Amino acid sequence: MSAAGDVLAAAAELVAAFGSGDLDGYFGSFAEDATFLFHTTDRVLTSTAEYRREWDSWVAEDGFRVLDCVSADGAVQVFGDTAVFHHRVRTTVSSTAGEEVLDERETIVFHRGDDGRWLAVHEHLSPAPAPSS
Repeated sequence: MSAAGDVLAAAAELVAAFGSGDLDGYFGSFAEDATFLFHTTDRVLTSTAEYRREWDSWVAEDGFRVLDCVSADGAVQVFGDTAVFHHRVRTTVSSTAGEEVLDERETIVFHRGDDGRWLAVHEHLSPAPAPSS
């Protein structure tokens, strides 16, 4: 498989783990020192452990749960051992406020480690713009 194909496969695994609630698989798709920039948090999360603690607080405080996640329009650019993947994501979540469908755009930067595995090192999530009329 090509590097681009390997990155697309790594991204698909990450999204599948996220959408199915496989938190160990999801968080295991990131390097320990990965960074996360979400429009829903007031700061950059500077490690996977910090993101996991933030996730746990969402669960404890709001009953947060991911019910489904669908990726569309994905593309990847490979630059040696670094790759940039972007896509649209439609995520259904549940909380004490009820169910909500989020339409967002996401960029995930991957890095190929010495073992050949592509791990996510940065994730940026933003709301998708409303369709133009």
